[in-house]
Amino acid sequence: MPGPHIDVTGPYLEGKDSFVPQLAVLTTPQQAARTVAFWAGEGATSFKAYMNIAAPVLGAAIREAHRHGIKLTGHLCSVDWREAIALGIDDLEHGPIYTDSEFVPDKKKDVCPPVGAIIGSWEKRDIASAEVQALIADLVKHHIAITSTLPVFEASITTRPVLSPRQTRMLSAESLRSYLAARASAAARAGSAEKAEAAFKKEMAFELAFARAGGLLLAGPDPTGNGGTLPGFGDQRELELLVETGFTPLEAIHIATENGARFENRSAHIGTLAPGKSADIVVVKGDPSQRIGDVENVELVFKDGIAYDPAKLIESVRGMVGVR
Repeated sequence: MPGPHIDVTGPYLEGKDSFVPQLAVLTTPQQAARTVAFWAGEGATSFKAYMNIAAPVLGAAIREAHRHGIKLTGHLCSVDWREAIALGIDDLEHGPIYTDSEFVPDKKKDVCPPVGAIIGSWEKRDIASAEVQALIADLVKHHIAITSTLPVFEASITTRPVLSPRQTRMLSAESLRSYLAARASAAARAGSAEKAEAAFKKEMAFELAFARAGGLLLAGPDPTGNGGTLPGFGDQRELELLVETGFTPLEAIHIATENGARFENRSAHIGTLAPGKSADIVVVKGDPSQRIGDVENVELVFKDGIAYDPAKLIESVRGMVGVR
């Protein structure tokens, strides 16, 4: 059938005061271990910790996941990145400028400060500074990956382009109205666009420095936010933004393909083109190794060796896509 193979993650591992729906509020290490054990037994292939989890609870979840041979990633806030490294987390999502709370003044233990405070704590922090370089070295030393999700942040920066017509045509009427209203609201906040752009550039600089130091950088669109980041289209935009960050087109492609396979311990089957690997191939018109924008010119998509016409698949869901 058309569509991806699905690796199912468990429910969010989250504490109290969450703004997202969750099956259970995790308050104790024992509860976290039981939750991970249950979902691992039901076939979950990964786990994600979320913003309000407490450090002891996160530590128990990581240990239990590893006991089952499963990796655990996190979009953190109440637990800062240094704490998560010490606890043995496998991957940290979205980059530190938006999620690492270690530099927030007077941060309370296991309490998530406002996102604005996190971004503000990085505002005057130089990526070349000793403290940031020490964080990068700690991440690399402990083999912790970082998932870049640049498109979801770009979507809320009003100095950057609105969605292209090829994407707006995909959105349902309700989702398109919601996205445009969110952009208009952001534009009304005087001065916010310049600060948002500066934070965005700093995130790019961190990701480049992390990868150049030997860190494993992964890539994804994170199709949430204001509704302007679409799966598939967002993945293509992530590649383009990685090139804007300073990676070569080939480096960006490897980050989005080979690095993901390495992290999932599936390099023997996917991630690169080689005899004996799964025939999951995207055929594009052009040369993305020279012009990364050519990744948008998709002619055929092979899944399990079967070719699909992307134009027909996209047309079949035109005007039906949306996350808000």
